[in-house]
Amino acid sequence: QLQLVESGGGLVQPGGSLRLSCAASGSTLDHYAVLWFRQAPGKERQKVSCISRHSTNTYYAESVRGRFTISRDSAKNTVYLQMNSLKSEDFAVYYCAAGRASCFEPRDHLPFWGQGTQVTASS
Repeated sequence: QLQLVESGGGLVQPGGSLRLSCAASGSTLDHYAVLWFRQAPGKERQKVSCISRHSTNTYYAESVRGRFTISRDSAKNTVYLQMNSLKSEDFAVYYCAAGRASCFEPRDHLPFWGQGTQVTASS
């Protein structure tokens, strides 16, 4: 059974950078599409980025394209989300999720989720 654990969240100033990690255990993450979602208070969970199985393709939401980069380290069984030039709308809880299908699998069909990591603006 695949298990996912996010880390790397914390306090960061607007305009700053942060790298989130999604570490997997129990199975090989290369066999899964891995997605990053975020959810701010009172808002719906939003898909931010995805890397397909075997890293063939990547996807970015329009709001983060050019600022965020998703990548995979197969040796570490981990997917990363590098976030640069952070804006106010980027501050949220970030979740990683995984599924056997494509990056466009409906959110409710994704079987594996992490617990989330908080990204908070520092004053």
